[in-house]
Amino acid sequence: MRKVVLYELMTLDGVAEEPGDWMFEVDDEVFDNLAAVISSQTDVLLGRGTFDYWAGYWPTSHVEPFAGFINTVPKHVVTSTPLGLRWSGAEAVTERAEDHVASLKAGHGGDIGVHGSITLAQSLLQAGLVDELRLVIVPTIAHRGRRLFPEGPQCRRLDLVAVRPSPTGNLFVHYAARAT
Repeated sequence: MRKVVLYELMTLDGVAEEPGDWMFEVDDEVFDNLAAVISSQTDVLLGRGTFDYWAGYWPTSHVEPFAGFINTVPKHVVTSTPLGLRWSGAEAVTERAEDHVASLKAGHGGDIGVHGSITLAQSLLQAGLVDELRLVIVPTIAHRGRRLFPEGPQCRRLDLVAVRPSPTGNLFVHYAARAT
């Protein structure tokens, strides 16, 4: 069965919205870590807001390793309306995200990445469909912004797979979700 791998940049206080506002130092290891994460992904899930934002940027970007990856990988965009922008490999997913992800997981291919897309990530975490979390924790306290892990009743135990720091103090944390 395929794995859903959530990749997220976030601050020490859990803010994941708009990394450009709080990620002040990016070293080569950030890009090396990203390359390792995406190397096994053959599909990507995106929320509609992230799609609309990224479709205006990534098709003409030369920021590697992500541009080459995101511009060629199939993109499953969870939305209730038709996609207004065109982007190679993007398809609208109008069924429940949980149903579509379960179908993808049962199919053939590599890992299924979730990048950005905070609302979608939260719903997949809540549904227990995320198999791995690959977090880049930045040594910044943002104090405001949307958080990946909102307050709520659900408690979920994760297993630490690996953790390592970068020269600029970013932490690369890899967790595996425990079966519920």
